[in-house]
Amino acid sequence: MATAHVTCPLCEATCGLAVTLDDSRVTGVRGDAADVFSGGYICPKGASLGALHHDPDRLRTPLVRRDGELVEASWDEAFAEVARRLPPLIAEHGRDAVAIYAGNPSVHNISTALYGPALFKAVGTKNFYTASTVDQLPKHYSAGLMFGHPLTIPVPDLDRTQHLLLLGANPLVSNGSLMTAPDVRGRLRGIQARGGRIVVVDPKRSRTAEMADEHHAIRPGTDALLLFALVNVLFTDGLVNLGELAPHVAGVAEVGVLATPFTPEAVAERTGLAADEIRRLARELAAAPPAAVYGRIGTTTQAFGTLASWLVDVLNVLTGNLDRPGGAMFPLAAAGQPNARPGKGRPWKVGRWHSRVRGLPEAMGELPVATLADEILTPGEGQVRALVTVCGNPCLSTPNAGRLAEALGGLDFMVSLDVYLNETSRHADVILPGPTPLERPHYDVALYQLAVRNVANWTPAALESPVPQEWRTLLRLTGIAAGLGDSADVDALDGMVAAEAARRAGVDMSVAGDRTGPERIIELLLRGGPYNLTLADLEAAPHGVDLGPLAPRLPGALSTTSGLVELAPARIMADVPRLAALLGEPVDGRLVLIGRRQLGSNNSWMHNLEPLVRGQNRCTAQLNPADAARLGLTDGARAVVRSRAGKVEIPVEVTDAIRPGVVSIPHGWGHDVDGTRAAVATAHPGVNTNLLADDTLLDALSGTAVLNGIPVDVEPV
Repeated sequence: MATAHVTCPLCEATCGLAVTLDDSRVTGVRGDAADVFSGGYICPKGASLGALHHDPDRLRTPLVRRDGELVEASWDEAFAEVARRLPPLIAEHGRDAVAIYAGNPSVHNISTALYGPALFKAVGTKNFYTASTVDQLPKHYSAGLMFGHPLTIPVPDLDRTQHLLLLGANPLVSNGSLMTAPDVRGRLRGIQARGGRIVVVDPKRSRTAEMADEHHAIRPGTDALLLFALVNVLFTDGLVNLGELAPHVAGVAEVGVLATPFTPEAVAERTGLAADEIRRLARELAAAPPAAVYGRIGTTTQAFGTLASWLVDVLNVLTGNLDRPGGAMFPLAAAGQPNARPGKGRPWKVGRWHSRVRGLPEAMGELPVATLADEILTPGEGQVRALVTVCGNPCLSTPNAGRLAEALGGLDFMVSLDVYLNETSRHADVILPGPTPLERPHYDVALYQLAVRNVANWTPAALESPVPQEWRTLLRLTGIAAGLGDSADVDALDGMVAAEAARRAGVDMSVAGDRTGPERIIELLLRGGPYNLTLADLEAAPHGVDLGPLAPRLPGALSTTSGLVELAPARIMADVPRLAALLGEPVDGRLVLIGRRQLGSNNSWMHNLEPLVRGQNRCTAQLNPADAARLGLTDGARAVVRSRAGKVEIPVEVTDAIRPGVVSIPHGWGHDVDGTRAAVATAHPGVNTNLLADDTLLDALSGTAVLNGIPVDVEPV
């Protein structure tokens, strides 16, 4: 019997786990009490790591489509099929005829995080899509324009704040998002224990709202109006106080002018919050010493997602709480943080190209995934004819999912890197699996850049993998895309990726010694980082290295042209009139749809694990009792929910936790299609809420899909 100390890679919390092993059998998973960050906290997802490792439906062998059927093949046969079909397609139709979709799990996987960019660059397509445009891109967009880089995102200093205002966020269930914070419940209790206050703004009385000091059930999609009204009160009441931020901020006066029409009275009816309450919220925020405002997916996946994301940080600036202990602060990760070295960044650019069919702008090198089906289904020059998916299931996670599934069925060629034969990979011609989390090393390059405390933790592989590491798979695909064939020298390609990492880190590659693969790249990133750490230091600290609380970083973290926080970026200011136009419009009485998070679920990843789907079917349509009575629906009855894009039939759950006028259906379900291999998920299918998501409803700036505030009709079956 042995114990492996690992960092859980299943969500953003990065909790430390102690996994007991009997040879290759997982016999137990518990929280690592000695972990410097999580201190023993564990959630149901982490506890299911053994079930994930032993899942009999996981793919262990490549699948290749032969005579219309996916059959097992050798690794050489699988790569030969890719080499036979992909390069001729590129040669005939051009590189933009290949699209790439990278899913959320690719950020939680060291191989795909470090080596995916090499493949994407080798393919050379402008048709690059990720889960960001159904999730968080508006926050990256606003941060890029305000601070100079899309990963320069301030996070709430949970361990020292006295007042936390959360909008559209349920961190007790999500475990934090764009805020790496294990044991959020314990940290929020800490705020209250030291006399602080937690205020939640959300259409639903979520688990987080239940433990908060107050909850305001806002009308979905109106967060930007509320935030602008808070800004308005700060200016009209003379409460703007930048404090030590003042020398580092430009555009304060311009924001004050923009906020003029957004009085509490002007937004009250549309938001559903009383004007007096809005004034009180603003005044209490300004008076709190210190405070932080945090918005998450409820604020980003709406028609004004970028404006709402921007206004969250505008409030942090105007109250003097940006870059202040206890406020919203900039983490400093040990490896890979692009803003760690002052003066090295370049101002961020967006709209460098546009999608072929709808003319939607690029941001962060990607196009809005809401238009992927357009690019596949619309004939003409540049039509997408092939797709590569990397750890993604867009047929469940992107808007108008039925149309995308139809589009994938018409592709000339498709490759999926995935451990499951799921709702998306069932369309592929080649599926390439990877190791389990216990069979690969791990370091959270991206998520430590968003952590509420600076830490670093390296996890070596606890078990040998019977399948190749994904970084080697990615490099073989890179060789094919680069014209080197399916037998390219993977070690030589690895050296090229490492050389580029060394250049970016500003170190000599020789400092990594004889390390290869992800270990070499993490060594290089650590050596070029701000803490004088090495991988050997982390290997000697299986419970992690504590690098201390967040510290003020301005102006060094900025990479704007001015060297200042740009509070009024021109692109964002230009979108404000679209929001202001709502002030004169009557409130639509139609029901609107929002999503919801579940602690035992992470998008569509975790539904094939028996420990996480036990009990009642949790894929329900939640309705307020008043709406249910008006519609003739009772608890447990089945209803049809329709939108412009499609319809679903789903059980009703009547609850006063949801505000009137709102329907809530969880995201990531819909395991009821043919051609998958996931017995547990198929037995608990739920419905795919993205069949209702309208691919024509987008945040105008970032192109992010509107998943909160979709107009729907509901009636009994």
